[in-house]
Amino acid sequence: MGRIGISCLFPASWHFSISPVGCPRILNTNLRQIIVISVLAAAASLLYFSVVLIRNKYGRLSRDKKFQRYLARVTDIEATDTNNPNVNYGIVVDCGSSGSRIFVYCWPRHNGNPHDLLDIRQMRDKNRKPVVMKIKPGISEFATSPEKVSDYISPLLNFAAEHVPRAKHKETPLYILCTAGMRILPESQQKAILEDLLTDIPVHFDFLFSDSHAEVISGKQEGVYAWIGINFVLGRFEHIEDDDEAVVEVNIPGSESSKAILRKRTAGILDMGGVSTQIAYEVPKTVSFASSQQEEIAKNLLAEFNLGCDVHQTEHVYRVYVATFLGFGGNAARQRYEDRLFANTVQKNRLLGKQMGLTADAPYLDPCLPLDIKDEIRQNGQTMYLRGTGDFDLCRESLLPFMNKTNETQTSLNGIYQPPIHFQNSEFYGFSEFYYCTEDVLRMGGDYNAATFTKAAKDYCATKWSILRERFDRGLYTSHADLHRLKYQCFKSAWMYEVFHKGFSFPANYKNLKTALQVYDKEVQWTLGAILYRTRFLPLRDIQQETFRTSHAHWRRFSFVYNHYLFWGCVLVVLLSILLYLLRLRRIHRRMLRNGSSAALWLEEGLPPQKMAGTL
Repeated sequence: MGRIGISCLFPASWHFSISPVGCPRILNTNLRQIIVISVLAAAASLLYFSVVLIRNKYGRLSRDKKFQRYLARVTDIEATDTNNPNVNYGIVVDCGSSGSRIFVYCWPRHNGNPHDLLDIRQMRDKNRKPVVMKIKPGISEFATSPEKVSDYISPLLNFAAEHVPRAKHKETPLYILCTAGMRILPESQQKAILEDLLTDIPVHFDFLFSDSHAEVISGKQEGVYAWIGINFVLGRFEHIEDDDEAVVEVNIPGSESSKAILRKRTAGILDMGGVSTQIAYEVPKTVSFASSQQEEIAKNLLAEFNLGCDVHQTEHVYRVYVATFLGFGGNAARQRYEDRLFANTVQKNRLLGKQMGLTADAPYLDPCLPLDIKDEIRQNGQTMYLRGTGDFDLCRESLLPFMNKTNETQTSLNGIYQPPIHFQNSEFYGFSEFYYCTEDVLRMGGDYNAATFTKAAKDYCATKWSILRERFDRGLYTSHADLHRLKYQCFKSAWMYEVFHKGFSFPANYKNLKTALQVYDKEVQWTLGAILYRTRFLPLRDIQQETFRTSHAHWRRFSFVYNHYLFWGCVLVVLLSILLYLLRLRRIHRRMLRNGSSAALWLEEGLPPQKMAGTL
């Protein structure tokens, strides 16, 4: 059996002996081994419990972080404390095709962590309502009279100025971002409208407003902003904390040769406005192309950007596919549909010598309008009369040619390139028309089910217009629903279905689409992503100023957690050393008694006997 021994290299004058009375005989060999094993077991137990305590501590920190996120969502619906000097504000004006809306956002001082974005929230007034205002018509209506644009937008800015504290105006950035309605205007008209805004707004308002803060954004930018906004609200830019969280392997753009990393699965975005439709989703893997031409097209559709406040950090670099389809918005699609309907009917009447649709007594039967509703199309001084038949399936069939699909692989609407989507490990959110179309009338916004939606749309289309009007008058639809919505709900339901399933090729059994207007009571519009992206570098100055203090505080927290475990570990080691040393002395004393002479002990320790007398 092995024996534990310690040789103490002390001067000889330090040696001493303990009598059997001071160290009782009970300390035999077996008992000593039991004591040593017990002490070692106690040390191991202490180490184990230390690890458990540390794990529980950080487990609690993780749970506390989740609770803080939950608490932030709860407090996010509270009125904004405008008396707090540490609250910052930002304003985004969305100049859309059908109207302009202003959003006021706020955020507290940055937490100093370079891995976190600003905690931007929608400002809420004293009644806890979001600070949002909308006006009509769209800004593009002033294409021929740009000098009136600043007067048109002034009510929105006055509304924001009343809610943002006066002392904060000069440091509050204002962004006026124009979308599809302005994109279809000639560049000269776009420039005239923007120049009027840049000239007049600084005269009447003190907001932080520079030349780069008013622009016509591309469809690609709009799609990226929408994607950023929803994923920020969902917390998809945070680090993985739970084993049950959905993750995806990602090849960081620019470092494809490196090993793939696991990151939270982000959500894709579908946004159908009045004029255009956008799709945006992360492409986690490096993509391959069928041809060099397809690769060239894809370069304009894949956006790579860094959401971190430090451009040198790559953990927040994302590769996102963004495609915008002008003419595929709900209102533009209806216009295209009516244009073709009018042209085809006129041509058919000329060839067959008929008068279909030219009189109210012989209207064109439109399957995309509710049953028995009457409508008119006016073009080139002519009027075409319509009457709805409410045939949802026939409406879908008539809309299929408008998808402009091709036989090429990996393509969507208009034959545009679309990277493969992993439908089994993906999630999408539908905004604007996707939400209005499912919620305003059908009252089924949220989780999308194709079969349920189709049935509800069929029932609505087949319902007589008089009954629909009666339900509207009784307030059975949402407050957003108006007569225009009721009139074209059947068409837009069929259009949304065809774009989603035929245009973007989502399977009919796809279960991970959610239509939404708010998530956690936040107005999830692309404007949130816009201000997040445009303010992403703001925390860097504060972080640099706080670097030393932050790192020092981190070290103090680290020391506080671990120092008391280190102390008790050292105490155990010292006690174990003392015990083993006493056992060593006891063994030496027993040998002295057995040999009858102290000289034997010194010989055993390696000293010549003749030196013993001199030393003594």
